[in-house]
Amino acid sequence: MTTRIHHLDCGTMHPLGAPGGRLMPRRMVAHCLLVERPEGLVLVDAGFGTGDLADKKRLGRPFLSLVRPDLAPEQTARAQVADLGFTVEDVTDVVLTHMDVDHAGGLGDFPHARIHVAAEEHRAAMDPATLLEKRRYIQGQWAHGPQWQLHEAGGDDWFGFSGVRALGDDVVLIPLRGHTRGHSGVAVRTPEGGWLLHAGDSYFWHGELERPPAYNYGLVGFQKLMAVHEKERRTNQERLRELRAGHPEVTIFSAHDETEFNHLA
Repeated sequence: MTTRIHHLDCGTMHPLGAPGGRLMPRRMVAHCLLVERPEGLVLVDAGFGTGDLADKKRLGRPFLSLVRPDLAPEQTARAQVADLGFTVEDVTDVVLTHMDVDHAGGLGDFPHARIHVAAEEHRAAMDPATLLEKRRYIQGQWAHGPQWQLHEAGGDDWFGFSGVRALGDDVVLIPLRGHTRGHSGVAVRTPEGGWLLHAGDSYFWHGELERPPAYNYGLVGFQKLMAVHEKERRTNQERLRELRAGHPEVTIFSAHDETEFNHLA
C-alpha cells in the first residue's frame, strides 16, 4: 500500500533555441516519482545519475548540445532520496517507462534495487535493431549488471488498457508503445485511492492531451523523429485523452512537462 508519493525533477533541461510558448518550451524536466510503501521505496524512472555527471561524454555530443541538461549533482535521484532522509538501500525497486538516456541514467546509483521494465523495451536496449535504437540507448548506464525484472505484455485490464502487468496492488505497468519499442506508462495508486499515471514520453507537452489538442511545434517534430511506431504513438495519445476526459480519478502527466511537474510537486 502506498503511503506517500514524492515528485522529483531528476534532470532539468534547456532545449537549444527554445523561445518558450508554442514553439519550444524554455525548460523541460525529468519527472520521476518516489513512492513510499511499507515494503520499501519504489522509484519510477531514474533521470540522470551520478555516472552521467562523472562521464558526460557517454550521453553523446548531439544530446548534450541540443538538450542541454543541467546535470546538477543535487538533482540526481540518489541525492534527492538522501535529502528526504532515506538511504540508497531503502529503494528496493525502480520501474522504468523506457530506457532512453534521460530515464535510465540513475540506475547505477541503486545497485541493489530490482529494475522493472517491459521485456520488449529491454530487448530493444540490449539488441538494438535500427540506427535510432543504437543511438538512443547508452549501455554504460546499466554496466553494473542490474537485477532485471522483465515483464512481458499481457495480463490484466486497467481503465480500458489491456495487457497491463501489476507490480503489486498499487503499481501497474501499462503498454504505451510508440516512442520506443517497449514504452510503458506506470500507474501508481495514491494514498487517497486515486491514481497517478506517469505517461513517460507518450507526449511531451500538456496541451497535447487537451480537447482539441494544442501542440508545441518544436516538440511535434522531435517526437516524430524519435518515435519507433508513430501511428501507435498517436493512437495512445488519443487513448490518454479519453482516459483523462472519462476518469477524473486518474491524474496523467508526462515525463518532461514543467507545467505539470510544478502543479503536482
